[in-house]
Amino acid sequence: MSINARDASKQNIFKSMKDITFDQTISHQCGITMNDSVEARAIAEFMGQDPNVTVTYNPATIRVDGEGKLIFKMDEISEFFGREMTAEIFEVNTSTHYGRMVRVDDNVVILFGNMDDVFEYI
Repeated sequence: MSINARDASKQNIFKSMKDITFDQTISHQCGITMNDSVEARAIAEFMGQDPNVTVTYNPATIRVDGEGKLIFKMDEISEFFGREMTAEIFEVNTSTHYGRMVRVDDNVVILFGNMDDVFEYI
């Protein structure tokens, strides 16, 4: 499924201030923001195939958000992209993230929304 660069595949995660409620709960969400680029679009389109992932295209950035954890496998992204994606290229394209990021090895980067899940990696 090809996604138009300006057409988010799911509901936009951004809300107006009038629609935001503040409570004392933990969301367990995690995500990345990338500057719009060829590599970022490939990462976003690949991750957007997962129904639990929300991709939001903004004029200059792309957001990839998930619940619990997001697993970025460089070999799978490389196959989808048609050229090599390394953890280093991934990290250069990721301008910011929220959640705990763990680089498991040269192939896998995981973002955790639930901090308790990180303990097996530290």
